[in-house]
Amino acid sequence: MKMLLTVEFPSEPFNSLVRSGKVGDIIGRILEESKPETAYFTEQEGKRAGIFIVNVQSPSDIPAFAEPFYLNFQANCSFRILMNPEDLQKAGLEALGKKWG
Repeated sequence: MKMLLTVEFPSEPFNSLVRSGKVGDIIGRILEESKPETAYFTEQEGKRAGIFIVNVQSPSDIPAFAEPFYLNFQANCSFRILMNPEDLQKAGLEALGKKWG
């Protein structure tokens, strides 16, 4: 299943890793290992952030995606399940509307 992984990087230790020249290698290793379908780096609420689409087969996969960010950057990670249009069509919204609406 596809999940949206949002990572918020605190200023430290990120700034120190930038100054030491290590940040690129660490992020490169994480991306190489996690193989996200998509990876973007941006700003979120005034902080550095990363947005990744990852394929999760089981909830037990989540630590493998999050721990590298936690351990290397003391980052905050959040996961959201994603649906494409075909998934949404399979959700049975009409039947749910009749049952609960």
